[in-house]
Amino acid sequence: MPNTLADWLTYLESLHPKTIALGLERVAQVRQRLNLQPDFPVIMVGGTNGKGSVCAMLESILHAAGYKVGCYTSPHLLRYNERVRIAKQQASDAELCASFEAIERARDDISLTYFEFGTLASMQCFIEHEVDVAILEVGLGGRLDAVNVFDADCAVVTSIDIDHVDYLGDTREQIAFEKAGIFRKGHVAICADSDVPQAIRDHAHEIGAELWCIGGEFGFTPHQGQWDYRGKSAARSALPYPALRGAFQLHNASAVLAALDALKGRLPVSMEAVRRGLVEVQLAGRFQFVPGMPQLILDVAHNPHAARSLAQNLAALPPCPRTFAVFAMLRDKDMAGVVLALDPYIDTWLVAGIDAPRGATSDELAQVLRQCGVRGEVMTFADTAQALRHAYNAAGENDRIAAFGSFYTVAEAMHARELSVI
Repeated sequence: MPNTLADWLTYLESLHPKTIALGLERVAQVRQRLNLQPDFPVIMVGGTNGKGSVCAMLESILHAAGYKVGCYTSPHLLRYNERVRIAKQQASDAELCASFEAIERARDDISLTYFEFGTLASMQCFIEHEVDVAILEVGLGGRLDAVNVFDADCAVVTSIDIDHVDYLGDTREQIAFEKAGIFRKGHVAICADSDVPQAIRDHAHEIGAELWCIGGEFGFTPHQGQWDYRGKSAARSALPYPALRGAFQLHNASAVLAALDALKGRLPVSMEAVRRGLVEVQLAGRFQFVPGMPQLILDVAHNPHAARSLAQNLAALPPCPRTFAVFAMLRDKDMAGVVLALDPYIDTWLVAGIDAPRGATSDELAQVLRQCGVRGEVMTFADTAQALRHAYNAAGENDRIAAFGSFYTVAEAMHARELSVI
């Protein structure tokens, strides 16, 4: 068997003929063989965008409340260990290798994908560490995603928009049905999308889940420098804004507080813990500002919905002379949709290729930009590091650089600037 984490990850990538193979039968069989039965509450978080922010805020608040929190997210930016956190600490190489070895012995001839292996490994780590609560981020969709092999005591769907059409469908209703698959009978299901698809309502009703929707059962009111939360049975006033930047973070924070309301019988949380958790939350690559001049903003926005959010956030910033985009995407994403959302806010496009099987080349991306008729200059580079170097050389200290389009783009930018994920 492999010895190091790097060797294990290379091995896992080679095991299954497909990177993505939706379905629960195989992973459920291995889970049963390993007897992975969590006796702690499980919060499951799905949605098109905002999943990472909701997971980070839940983790931060529950940690501030004194709970030992297990948090499983994906993808990672710099190190695989970022995906599995216990008490806000990344799992060690040794812990992950031990979990992978146990899964490898148990699976026998059952084929698992890289993500399925990681999902089972995370839960094994959480059970061994006897966490008080686990937060599981859905990888893709929900109904057939590997995390859904576990039952959610509370399920959150952050937003629903068009993405991953090859797997989830090409309408909001089709995608909503897949995301609603994480709901469970007799448990609270939360939807933070202000335009709730009928499929969400229908599925919750059909299986007997208790649906709480933003603007209905819960909501928020912003004030100058603070905000109020209104829940189904409680309210929290004069809350600090989350440390995460962005226009939609109050939607996300409201969903977090609704989830905590749903589980307050098992996981009571004080106002002090809520305030501390909101102020201390951190999440790399989500409208992240890097100190220095010119200003660098990192954002993993990789679909039109996220790009519109990034555009809204850029529009809310103080004006600057020029904004440079360091831009790279995967070719199976809606590249034109992202470009059109951000075109009004970009003066120069520095386009890079992504060295990955699904990565678009700089020439492919530049062609999309020209077909979209962008107003700014377009330049091509072999990779994100080269594009970012050019941006720093060309930009004045009052200009702005935004690196976005993919987790790969942000990861390469972080490598180039020698940044770390806390």
